[in-house]
Amino acid sequence: MSTALAEPVAMPGGVRGFLRLVAIEHSVFALPFAYIAALTAMRPDVRWGDLALVTVAMVAARTFAMAANRVIDRELDGRNPRTASRELVTGTLPLRTAVAGMAVSLAVFLAAAAALSPLCLALAPVALVPLTVYPYAKRFTWLCHFVLGLAQAIAPVGAWVAVTGTVRGWWPAICLGIAVGSWIAGFDLIYACQDVESDRREGVHSLPARFGARTALAVSVATHAGTVALLVAFGRSAHLGTLWWAGVALTAAALAYEHRIVRPDDLSRVNRAFFTVNGFVGVGLFGFALADLVAHGLHA
Repeated sequence: MSTALAEPVAMPGGVRGFLRLVAIEHSVFALPFAYIAALTAMRPDVRWGDLALVTVAMVAARTFAMAANRVIDRELDGRNPRTASRELVTGTLPLRTAVAGMAVSLAVFLAAAAALSPLCLALAPVALVPLTVYPYAKRFTWLCHFVLGLAQAIAPVGAWVAVTGTVRGWWPAICLGIAVGSWIAGFDLIYACQDVESDRREGVHSLPARFGARTALAVSVATHAGTVALLVAFGRSAHLGTLWWAGVALTAAALAYEHRIVRPDDLSRVNRAFFTVNGFVGVGLFGFALADLVAHGLHA
């Protein structure tokens, strides 16, 4: 640790390294659901200023959480062959740069929340707690996947509150938020199957390590079935139309495909499931939602 702290920081490389550390491109997974909630709550008029602030807040919160996860887990990552090449493990990114990035992300998140409304600023700690707790959850409970889901579930709910300025009438956002949370938790169960041996060796708690990959994948199927049911509940409570239902149907098919290509005895296609299927679920469903909202009167 002391060596990493002593390394000089070259800002351009440091920024690039930090963005690699937090996999900034993966913001695409949760951000579209924040947009779905925000635009549904705004209709019929898009308020671009609020949408921009929601974007800044969501990306900053996710960046803070991802950086915290990498910092907290750097020693565990170093003992896991799959994660041993991460920047903080190899020393290609100084620890102080990661901590500085966390601090900047947190400040940006709080500033965006304050700019949205006093209520958003007051509720900001509610969003930060599960984001911060998740890295520690796997040290004491195999339910850690659902703690991650809870952290992700906050995005649509927060976006809804941000544009409405109230917690009244937010049932549609709660449905969407839990749908996002169950989707992320279900995939995290799949992803964790890659680390069963390492987790058992290190004493890291996960459902696959505790019950085996076969059970974990079965729980993931049930969790993703819940995701689809909650997307249906959101569509009904938000009074969305045919295009939304088409998007939900394709999402269900994509999740079914994900479970078809990942098996307990063959985890070689986990990354395909991550990038291809989950990319569609986020961006594809947003496209259908946007088309449906525009068809029913949403306009700039």
